[in-house]
Amino acid sequence: MKSKHTMPFGAQWIPGKGVRFRLWAPDAEQVELALGDGLQTYSPQVGEEPGVERRLPMDRLDDGWYELTVSEAGPGSRYRFRPDAGHPVPDPASRFNPGDVHGPSEVVDPFAYIWQHADWRGRPWEETVLYELHVGTFTPEGTFRAVIDRLDHLQGLGITALELMPVAAFPGSRNWGYDGVLPFAPAAAYGRPEDLKALIDAAHGKGLMVFLDVVYNHFGPEGNYLHLYAPQFFTERHHTPWGAAINFDDEGSRTVRDFFIHNALYWLEEFRFDGLRLDAVHAILDDSEKHILEALAEAVQSGPGRERRIHLVLENDANQARFLARSNSDPKWYAAQWNDDFHHACHVLLTAESDGYYADYSSEPAFLSSDPSKQDSPRKHALHYLGRCLTQGYAWQGEPSPFRKGEARGTPSGHLPAAAFVAFLQNHDQVGNRAFGERLTQLSDPAAFRAALAVMLLSPSVPLLFMGEEFGADTPFLFFCDFGEDLHNAVRDGRRREFAHFERFSDPAVRETIPDPCVFETFAASRLDWGSLENPEAEQWLDFYRQLLALRRREIIPRLAGARGLDYRVWERRGLQAAWRMGDGSLLTLLANFSGQPLRELEIPSGSLIGTQPKGIAPLPNPPPTSGGRVERGGELPPWSVAWYLA
Repeated sequence: MKSKHTMPFGAQWIPGKGVRFRLWAPDAEQVELALGDGLQTYSPQVGEEPGVERRLPMDRLDDGWYELTVSEAGPGSRYRFRPDAGHPVPDPASRFNPGDVHGPSEVVDPFAYIWQHADWRGRPWEETVLYELHVGTFTPEGTFRAVIDRLDHLQGLGITALELMPVAAFPGSRNWGYDGVLPFAPAAAYGRPEDLKALIDAAHGKGLMVFLDVVYNHFGPEGNYLHLYAPQFFTERHHTPWGAAINFDDEGSRTVRDFFIHNALYWLEEFRFDGLRLDAVHAILDDSEKHILEALAEAVQSGPGRERRIHLVLENDANQARFLARSNSDPKWYAAQWNDDFHHACHVLLTAESDGYYADYSSEPAFLSSDPSKQDSPRKHALHYLGRCLTQGYAWQGEPSPFRKGEARGTPSGHLPAAAFVAFLQNHDQVGNRAFGERLTQLSDPAAFRAALAVMLLSPSVPLLFMGEEFGADTPFLFFCDFGEDLHNAVRDGRRREFAHFERFSDPAVRETIPDPCVFETFAASRLDWGSLENPEAEQWLDFYRQLLALRRREIIPRLAGARGLDYRVWERRGLQAAWRMGDGSLLTLLANFSGQPLRELEIPSGSLIGTQPKGIAPLPNPPPTSGGRVERGGELPPWSVAWYLA
């Protein structure tokens, strides 16, 4: 089987006719196509200018479009555009830039790759267990092909879906991916387009879905040339942390909207990804009658979504439940949202940190304004936020946020199914945005972390793991990039200033110890150490994750479709009880002790004990007969322990 997504822009190879080149340059009076010498053989090195380029005038069409078909061009041809005979620029819809984002683009034949698993139709969302990885640091080689060698490890662990951090071409040889500037081109540092396809194909052969993180809220600060010939890509109507917003609702926005909708369809159709995670959509500002997020999701549903299961996921700090709406139990637009609230509440529980945004999870919840215990510990307050996340989705559903200076955050979400939220204890943000990239296992007591993990992996939310956590990796994941010299100092100094409001980094001398993102050593320190798997402790962690995921596969996943939270209760400021009505009508109940002291005299849940952490504890007996509606109490929940009941 072969796959291709046809686009109205970029370079399209037409067998027997050559290559049709197309560019939207509404601010240019003329555009030349610059073809590399030798067409099929030209192969520049990073930073080099091509020796010879043929310059061919392109035909001007309506609405700012330029087009030219070159019969002798074909797959492998290198090309650039020269708006108004000025600076040569790569194709913004380049399928591959083999040298760097500043250099020539390459014509790619999408049909060159033959898919081996053409019958793959995806998996239901409820079966999803996500594993987030950064291609450049996941293996020593840092390539798409090298990830293939680790698929058996992930399959054996119980993972059902890889989630790749952004792979769109970025400046330099190393980057988290959120500074991409050529959103259609897989980064050359990781391999060629066919290497990425081979990874996805191999994953499908093992029953694994593959998701891609995409960035539609900004372009990176280096290598974006759109402002030279298509400033309509941006608008001053809205502003984001990166400056003028991408134009989704101002003059010229029709083409911009099409550009990003085609990008989503391109990854799903031409590369056969099973889903996309849209980064920071709260920074996608759009006052159109139909929001770009809705238009994009509908295009996916009417396109590749008709033939196989496609799942779209959001990161949305605004906690807007409307994008997660259901229609006849199916997602109307988006299957789920990353639930940062879950992470933040767990982080406060495990570390008692209250700096920065953690302050919102260590003070009395506004939704408990009648609660008399206003002076309780941060951990007790965090339990309420965690309970609300587990049973209602968002912890913040419209209440004023102290961290945001009283600004209301979020909307009600209790009507949504539990699987509309992705829960995690670690991810690239929550590890990498720490000054020294520490993992939560290094910041918390192992027994406490295991208790939180038993909650996350067995709750009805969809779980996500971050690469290496399954074997207790102690390698950091630091913020790294590879910008040119003009940005190096600004990025390094800006990174250190970000931490000035944390008490730990109030001293400028201490801030100077924060690793420089732009040096190679910072990137190298972030590579996973697979040799540590030989350590007995790593094997113990692996066994723990495998057991929990096997229990999830056996007891939770078959009942997950339609599961909804019921209520929660905090016991003695350190225990949590939560309940869900599962899709098959069964009742799932959690009891957790998030403290170093035993928890006594708990209400006994209905049902059978299906899992505990530590393994083998029997904190409460099966409920004895009751009379007159009397609630039975008894038993003891040991320190840092979790018990799950199913009726």
